[in-house]
Amino acid sequence: MNVGADGRKIAVVTGASSGIGAATARVLAAQGYHVVVGARRVDRIAALAAEIGGTGRQLDVTDEASVAAFVEGLDRIDVLVNNAGGAKGLASVAEADLDDWRWMWETNVVGTLRLTQTLLPALIASGDGLIVTVTSIAALDVYDNGGGYTSAKHAQGVLHRTLRYELLGKPVRLTEICPGMVETEFSLVRFDGDQERADATYQGLTPLTAEDVAEVIGFAASRPPHVNLDQIILKPRDQASARRNVRTG
Repeated sequence: MNVGADGRKIAVVTGASSGIGAATARVLAAQGYHVVVGARRVDRIAALAAEIGGTGRQLDVTDEASVAAFVEGLDRIDVLVNNAGGAKGLASVAEADLDDWRWMWETNVVGTLRLTQTLLPALIASGDGLIVTVTSIAALDVYDNGGGYTSAKHAQGVLHRTLRYELLGKPVRLTEICPGMVETEFSLVRFDGDQERADATYQGLTPLTAEDVAEVIGFAASRPPHVNLDQIILKPRDQASARRNVRTG
């Protein structure tokens, strides 16, 4: 399929099978982009692509061959949203599961690096490229039993911020989105599908929704070429930091 043959700008969104990724794809499609959505769950991205008039492709950012197949034929890219990521477990550093740490680093850090490297020439060639990396307030703070995730998100944030320096003078803008608590499938993945533990994460407070974050990403994408929103931190009213929130229920 010749993506972009209709003349629309092209946006790529990773981790788009649910949550922030899926919501962002809908926002960008509404803004007129042809959105290429990628995730491991092919049935979900196929349905999303059909809904928004975009393109759905299988993508595992931890797999080189998968990334190569995903970007095949994508000669023009205007926006890249690095959203694929996640957390596993809440073990202390002393009891850390090394496989969980490897998964978090491979997905959040190396996966972001792999896809960004691959698409960077096309983003520069577009004349007004935008790279949005969805990190977390965990990229700015730490909390007990979160060392694997916070270290991976810190590294992902440093990768993105370093690229901001390295691309200075090039026609590419870079925006880091740092959300606090967002009610998506994030906690369900962290707790290996334990719905009860996932639900308890947000009990007694009102978290952000995926749509809240997607609207902010859409705003960044709609700015004129000379405006770069370097870093955007958004949290629910009930949350002050990664370690402090208030629960009323």
